[in-house]
Amino acid sequence: MSAVALKQTPLHGLHVELGAKMVEFAGYSMPVNYPDGIIAEHRHCRTAAALFDVSHMGQLKLVGDDAAKALETLVPVDVVDLGAHRQRYALFTNAQGGILDDLMITRREHDLLLIVNAACKEADTRHLVTHIGTRCTVVPLPERALLALQGPKAVHALARLNPEAAKLVFMTGAALRLAGADCYVTRSGYTGEDGFEISVPAEAAVALARALLAQPEVKPIGLGARNSLRLEAGLCLYGNDLDTTTTPSEAGLNWAIQKVRRTGGARAGGFPGAGVVLAQIDDPSLLARKRVGLVATERVPVREPAPLENMDGQAVGQVTSGLLSPTVNQPIAMAYVRPDYAAPGTELFAIVRGKPVPMKVAATPFVPPRYFRG
Repeated sequence: MSAVALKQTPLHGLHVELGAKMVEFAGYSMPVNYPDGIIAEHRHCRTAAALFDVSHMGQLKLVGDDAAKALETLVPVDVVDLGAHRQRYALFTNAQGGILDDLMITRREHDLLLIVNAACKEADTRHLVTHIGTRCTVVPLPERALLALQGPKAVHALARLNPEAAKLVFMTGAALRLAGADCYVTRSGYTGEDGFEISVPAEAAVALARALLAQPEVKPIGLGARNSLRLEAGLCLYGNDLDTTTTPSEAGLNWAIQKVRRTGGARAGGFPGAGVVLAQIDDPSLLARKRVGLVATERVPVREPAPLENMDGQAVGQVTSGLLSPTVNQPIAMAYVRPDYAAPGTELFAIVRGKPVPMKVAATPFVPPRYFRG
C-alpha cells in the first residue's frame, strides 16, 4: 500500500514534526518509533509516562434504553449490570465461538462507549448495525481522536491538566475538561502500567498532545514499544493472538465472562457461539489448544509464526507473538500449544531459521501489572 493511500490521524503532522518513523498499520500512517528508539521508549513507559496516538482505533457509541441488553446478544460478558462510568473488556464472537474482535465497553450517563480495534472497526460497525441496529442507535465517532497516556508517572502529568483525573481507579471513567477540550477519560490501557485513555475531539487532539508532552514526565512513544509493552503484560493482539478461529477458552480469556452469562447464570448464553463457548468453560477437556507464555533459555529472538516442537520433534503448536523483552532481558513469546504441553515449565523448541531454540512454558504476564485500583 502506498503512503499516499494511507489514512492519517489528527496527530500525523505532530508525529512528523517530532521526527517519528512512520509505517503503515491497519491502513493508517502511524509512528513506529521516534528518534530515541523503541528500547528507550519502552523503558520510559515503564519508569515515567508515555504518550501514544491510538486514534486509528474505532470509537462508537450505542444509544437507547435497550442498548445494554441488545449488546449482550453479541458479547458473552455482563453489560446490563455494568455500573455508571465503569469499563469492561469484551469479545464479539461468531457462530463457531471464534473471536471477531476484542473491545472495551464503558457505560456513560447516556450511552455505551465502545473502543474497537482499528483493522476491525468497519466490520464491527456493520456487525452492530446488522444485528442490533433496530434496538439501539449505533453511532460511529470518527470526529474523536484517542490518546493513551501510560506509565507510573502518567497520573502526575494528567492531574496537572485536571486534578479530577487522579480520583479515577482502574477501569473507571469520567468526563473531564483537558487543555480546553471536553474529553472522556478512562483509567485503563494496553501496557500493564497505570495510565489513561483519552477520547478527545479531533480538532483539539494536537493541542492536548502538546500540553501533555510539555509535562516533564511525558515523551511520545510509537507502535513498536506499544507492542513490546503489551506482550510483557501478557495482553493479546487481535490478528496475532486472537482471530475468528480462536475461542475465549483457548485464549485463556474465561475471566472476561462473568457468572451471570455462564451456564446456570441468570442470563446464560444468548450470544453467537454460546454452545461452543460455554461447553468449553464447563469441560476444559474439549480444548484442542491453549494460549501460553514462553521464555527462551537462549538469547535468540523468537517471533511469530515460528512452529513449536516437543523433544521428539513432533509439532505441538505455534508462536503468535514474540520478541526480545527489554524488561525481562530475555526472548519472550505467546503461543498456542496442545493442552498436554501447556503446563508451566514444559520444555519446547521453537524452530527459528531451521534451528531449534529451547523455550519453557511460563506464566503470564511476564512483567507484573501496576494498575491503580485505589
